[in-house]
Order: sequence, then C-alpha cells, then structure tokens
Amino acid sequence: MSALEIQNIRKNYGAVETLKGIDVALESGEFLVLLGSSGCGKSTLLNIIAGLAEATSGNITIGGRSVLGVHPKDRDIAMVFQSYALYPNLSVARNIGFGLEMRKVPVAERDKAVRDAASLLQIENLLERKPSQLSGGQRQRVAIGRALVRKPQVFLFDEPLSNLDAKLRLEMRTELKRLHQMLKTTVVYVTHDQIEAMTLATRIAVMKDGRIEQLGTPEEIYDHPATLYVAGFVGAPPMNILDIKVDNGSLAIAGSDLRLPLPDRFKAVARNGTRLALGIRPEALRLASAEPSCRHALPVRIEVVELTGPELVITARIGQQKLTACLAPRAKVSQGDATTLAVDDEALHLFDPATGRACLA
Repeated sequence: MSALEIQNIRKNYGAVETLKGIDVALESGEFLVLLGSSGCGKSTLLNIIAGLAEATSGNITIGGRSVLGVHPKDRDIAMVFQSYALYPNLSVARNIGFGLEMRKVPVAERDKAVRDAASLLQIENLLERKPSQLSGGQRQRVAIGRALVRKPQVFLFDEPLSNLDAKLRLEMRTELKRLHQMLKTTVVYVTHDQIEAMTLATRIAVMKDGRIEQLGTPEEIYDHPATLYVAGFVGAPPMNILDIKVDNGSLAIAGSDLRLPLPDRFKAVARNGTRLALGIRPEALRLASAEPSCRHALPVRIEVVELTGPELVITARIGQQKLTACLAPRAKVSQGDATTLAVDDEALHLFDPATGRACLA
C-alpha cells in the first residue's frame, strides 16, 4: 500500500486549468521533490495534498485512506512553509510543541517530544530563546521541529530554504538529508532549485504547465532527460541544445560545415532528412588536444572564459550556434582561441523539436 497516492488530480480556476491530471504514488520513506519554475503548479499540488486547496477532480489517499474533503488537521500530515510562521511571543520549546499543546497531549509526553526533536535538529541550547533571537537557519530548524513532533505519515515542504543565504541553504540541505536518512519519513518537497532536487530526492517529478514532464530518480532525470524542457531545466549550466539534420548516417550541425557520426543506437529512430535537436551536457565536453582520434570532435571558437573555482566554464561558437563546456580549472584556453572539444558517443542525446520528446533508441 502506498504511503501517498495522487490519482488524476486536476485543478481549475474558472476556465484556467492549472493542474492537468497528476498521477504519482509514493512508497513509505520516499523523498519526492516537485521541481519546476514558478507557475508550473507544484505549490498548488502541495496545497491540495495538505488540504489547503480543493481539487477539481481526482483523488488523494494517505495510508490507503482518501483524504478529499478531510480537514488538514485530520490528514496525518505536517507542513513546513517557506516562511517560518513562528509565534514571536513563544519560546522555541513552546513553538515546537504548540501543536501538541493544542491537542491536549500530556505535558510530560509533550516535553519529551520537544526535547527529542531539538536533539535531532541540534538546537537543544536554544529552547528558551524567542524567535527574534535566532538566525534564519535556526528559525527554519524550529519550524521543522514543530513538524517532526507530530510524527505524521507524510511531511510536506514548500520551498523551505528559499529565504536562506547560500551558505545556510547548503547547511540546511545537508541537515534535511541527514534527517530523512535517520527517520525514513515520507516527504513531498517543492522547489525551483534543481540542485536541491538532485541532492535531496529519491525521485523527482519535473513539472511544467500543470503536468509532470518526467518522473524518475535523480540519475534518470539527469542522464536520460525525457524532454527538451527537462534537459534544459536540470543541470547547471543547462544542457547544450544544437539544431541538426540527419543526413546519410551523420548529424549535420546547422550553421556550420560540421558533421558528426550518427550513434548506432539512434539509427533505427533518426530518419534521414529529419531535423532534430542534439543535446550535450557541458560537463561531458573536454579538450580534444589529448585525443587526436576521438570519434566526436567539435571545432569551436571561444567567446567567454569563466573560472568558478572547481571548473572553467567556456562559452564558444560552433558555426552560428552557441556551446557551453565545463573544463578542468587550469585548462589552457583563452578568449578568442580556436580549439576542438571532444565528447563521447553515450553523452549525445537526440530530441524531436516538434514534440519536445527524446528520441529513444
């Protein structure tokens, strides 16, 4: 039995359909990330799961029980919002235990639950403070602690790290990963940050325009993007997308004289004369100077060189099209250089630009 099952959920606001048939089933202990840009429907879906919004049609079950029409407090869920939503006049301890207090949980049991949550979150020394005396990261830990003491079947997180600076976000991301590994809880987590999605999730649902573009593990999403949207959204820098034409067993790069051999795995699906999109991840490219016999060589002219620390990111031109590559940080290249990049056969992806779908061998 699934811990959470979302069945053909649709949501209309008048004539506008914001969710267009969402189907997902989560087993106990899964960490599902709803990933997408603003307006894709991910927060709307989370609110429907939480009971803060009603679906137009479809069904949601938690632990095998339909929760449509069930009040949020009776759904056996706990939610952590983007804003911390702490009571400023209450101590950290009372903020964490407030939900239990409202449910008339005995004081001794409530205090133990608060201490256990504080220990897990490493905030035992903050229990007597007020929220105004805490940093942003500490406030977010208190908000998470308030959810933890509920011990619900499903935790819901709505962009909980968005208000934190980069360093704190990294720390809290690691903390959330640690907590999930320890507690084996079922989590639905909303974010627009693909790094958060890749590092936290056991599965990612990439959403666009009220639909799930692709549902899979982080490795599947990254290594085998199902659509052009997923290819461009997941990855930093995003995947290079080049216009090509299949021409007598080769891939002719539009705007240049370059032809690449058509990988054998695509010969059955890439018909001669068709126009396709070629996807290459920037980190799959490397300098070809040490590989004079590489199968796929791309002559480029470098326009921009950026050292990020761990890598050198170059923006180059291949004919009239732009190409980004992530090279070793001490690679000997400069702006204006003409050089050649190499890429392996398995790092090439083909997409149908008309449908946006990947050409699967």
